[in-house]
Amino acid sequence: MKGLRTVASFEFAKGLAVLLLAFGLISLIHRDPWDVVEGTLEFLHIDPYRHFAQALLEAADRITDTNLLSAAGIALIYSALRFVEAYGLWNACPWAEWLAFASGAIYLPFEVIELMATPSLLHVSILVVNLAVVLYMLYLRTWGRSRDARKDRDAYEPNVYEAGG
Repeated sequence: MKGLRTVASFEFAKGLAVLLLAFGLISLIHRDPWDVVEGTLEFLHIDPYRHFAQALLEAADRITDTNLLSAAGIALIYSALRFVEAYGLWNACPWAEWLAFASGAIYLPFEVIELMATPSLLHVSILVVNLAVVLYMLYLRTWGRSRDARKDRDAYEPNVYEAGG
């Protein structure tokens, strides 16, 4: 149960982070993205003439309100999915365990490709955590639940042979 609640808390945190991102995107509607990026670069003391900063400014110049609204909508849907999954995992619902397994397994190939392209401690950490969650959910949905059910059944049913029956 502790493992499920840990994963549920992690999924809730991801949902909350993406929800905040969605609100941030919505707050940019009807504003000039160039000004926002330029102000952020200035705040972070990043030279606006560096290649990275120029790429950000060029990307900001192409952003429209429709793009922002679409991205915010996708972020809200993703966030809602994470909250539903967290609720289900917190309450040990089998459907949530399958959802966590599937949603984690979808990312594994992309994480491996990213790790091979640019190896880093961050990419290794993300892959290891996600793989651990996927394997834990697979364990719960296959062997783990049946073992727990047998243990619970044996604890509550008297042994006929020991009772002299």
